[in-house]
Amino acid sequence: MTDAAGLWRDISRIAAQATGPVLDIDLAKVTALDGAVMSLLVEMRARLVAKGIRCGIVGAPELIRPLVHLYHGDEALHASVPHTRDSLVDRIRHATRRWTGSFRLAVTFAGEVTASVGMLVRQKGTGNWRALPGLIERAGTDGIPIVLLLNFLVGFVMGFQSAHQLKLYGANIFVADVVGISVTRELTPLMTAIIMSGRSGAAFAAELGTMKVSEEIDALRTMGFVPGPYLVLPRILALAVVAPVLTLLGDIVAVSGGVVVAVSSLGVTPRGYLAELRTAVVPSDVWTGLAKSFAFGIAIAFIGCQQGFATRGAAEGVGRGTTSTVATCLFTIVVVDTLFTVLFRVFGA
Repeated sequence: MTDAAGLWRDISRIAAQATGPVLDIDLAKVTALDGAVMSLLVEMRARLVAKGIRCGIVGAPELIRPLVHLYHGDEALHASVPHTRDSLVDRIRHATRRWTGSFRLAVTFAGEVTASVGMLVRQKGTGNWRALPGLIERAGTDGIPIVLLLNFLVGFVMGFQSAHQLKLYGANIFVADVVGISVTRELTPLMTAIIMSGRSGAAFAAELGTMKVSEEIDALRTMGFVPGPYLVLPRILALAVVAPVLTLLGDIVAVSGGVVVAVSSLGVTPRGYLAELRTAVVPSDVWTGLAKSFAFGIAIAFIGCQQGFATRGAAEGVGRGTTSTVATCLFTIVVVDTLFTVLFRVFGA
């Protein structure tokens, strides 16, 4: 170890001055070698290879051969190929291939979930219904405070933003129409679904992804449990039940946020606000929002479970799956909301 500093200076000079196509490190006459010196020799070989010089550690006596093998000195080392930027066409091709592969996996997973429903109908004992109360509690009860707070603020902001324009035309009472219709049909289902994407969707992806990389899902299959009915369907059912309930609670507090603005800024009494609200908001406004939230819940649970089952690697793979879940859920929510809006308009709902 005391000779390591001097040896490092010598081999650094040799590596800097070397120009030949081949330069091997011959250990044939070496009688003693420790880990520190071996690591320096391996580093020298790496520097020479990086310069394009073929270099190997050869001739090691039987006594020190295990140490050379321990430091991978007997393995062939090749110069790294410089990274070149892909062209725009190559990047588009790679992105298209990734999207196509992801879509194919999603369709396959949807088929497996459908088959799990059929299996559950035929064999009622295959579902893990004991986990359902806990899933509902985590996805629903634990999320009530943030859902209520956010939707109250949404209702308050909607009323506050429209207050000035309503004052200009002396239509203060119509703040109930603006807040009531916008939150029940659109804003509350959307905001609740966004919260559920970040909480429940990401949680499902992380849980199932961790189970996948730690081979717990494979262990369940070995024990005779089918992952679809046992892990996926309870989560889908939990969010399908929880989403409309949270949306209904969000409607109530969002309307309450409008009440605060009506009383404090527009001079409208609570009784007048509620009377106008009953006139403006019809039952179809509420149930269309609840129908959207029901679809949002199913989509969020499906995406979270699918991303969890598609996880590869270790902790990094779980992180990528969780991030992808949130992004995919937000995109899907907007698409589903658009489809429902057009559908309701076609049928006059």
